[in-house]
Amino acid sequence: MCNAMKISKAIILSFYIFSLSVPLSASAHSVDRKKLPLGDGRLSSSPKKTWIWACHTDPQAGGAEGNAPWIDFNSKTYDFTQKAIVDGSVTWPHKFSISLKGDKRVFTSNDYPNHPTGTFPISRSDDAYLFDRNPNSISEQSIRVELPANPQLNTSPSCAPGAVGVLKSGVVLFNALDAPGRDAVAHETQDNCQGHPQESGVYHYHNLSSCIPDKVGADGHSEIMGYAIDGFGIFGHKDVGGKELTSEDLDECHGHTHEIDWDGKRTTLYHYHATWDFPYTIGCLRGSYTQEDVRKISGPRPQRNRGQGNRVQYDRPERGRRGREGHPDLNVVAQKLGVSTEELREALGPPPPDLERAAEKLGIPLSKLREALPPPR
Repeated sequence: MCNAMKISKAIILSFYIFSLSVPLSASAHSVDRKKLPLGDGRLSSSPKKTWIWACHTDPQAGGAEGNAPWIDFNSKTYDFTQKAIVDGSVTWPHKFSISLKGDKRVFTSNDYPNHPTGTFPISRSDDAYLFDRNPNSISEQSIRVELPANPQLNTSPSCAPGAVGVLKSGVVLFNALDAPGRDAVAHETQDNCQGHPQESGVYHYHNLSSCIPDKVGADGHSEIMGYAIDGFGIFGHKDVGGKELTSEDLDECHGHTHEIDWDGKRTTLYHYHATWDFPYTIGCLRGSYTQEDVRKISGPRPQRNRGQGNRVQYDRPERGRRGREGHPDLNVVAQKLGVSTEELREALGPPPPDLERAAEKLGIPLSKLREALPPPR
């Protein structure tokens, strides 16, 4: 009996190790979570497949430290399974409802999720703090938006704002980028459900949270996981037949059209899909949306401390996330490095800057360039 148990355990262990080593699906565009393509630099100024057309980025904004060991900058890939995860298991008084009123779908939410979150601000004792010193706290929001219940395709797509939708957990979905325009899923540390708060306390995701079950219907197609700001549905990772989708399988905005379950009926309708690879959920928007609705789900503007102008004060402002103000003066940085400002600007290139490439162009060690580009005071 003991020998049989040992053999059984060995078989189970072997199967588990094998399952981690193979791609996620057998499709032509299989995605390996241990080697996901890094989305840095995949910003476009028009619809482009597997890229994102973002309405706005701020290359001078702050974010994660940029020294994440799970990112391989040489191969431009990252290992999702090795990312640091923010510690904690905090529960919240979740309030969320979706209702149909005429031709509108009405959402009300306090943005507290229906699942536990990590502890924010990130504690100095948390290993995630080594890579991302997010100083923000989760706070209750008051969100009420009315989106079209039967959205229509526009003649041409439009850019994706920072906040692009709401998921069934009651949490706001942001696009794939962090504030400076890097791949947020790769660079930023989130909790076990891939969420974290921004300056206004809005808890949000940048991809489909693993804490929302990706259920499938009788045809193998994922069920709806949430709604984009234009009213179209955001579905999970699976297509008809249970095929796991990648960005290559979808159009420039990360969606496609076929028959789906929509409000209890089978309807041929455009819809977005989540994928494991960049840009994860929304590459651009196919329907109409309003800036007012974007503002409602983005949260209020951060409160500013009196006498500090536009500067947001953090626990350790010299190491905190950068705001638009207080970014490094390239003239000063160039002087430190012994190069001209023009040479430095050309080496950094368009946002988000590739520091490794910039250091190579300038003929200096990467560590020296990073040292000369400190977070603002």
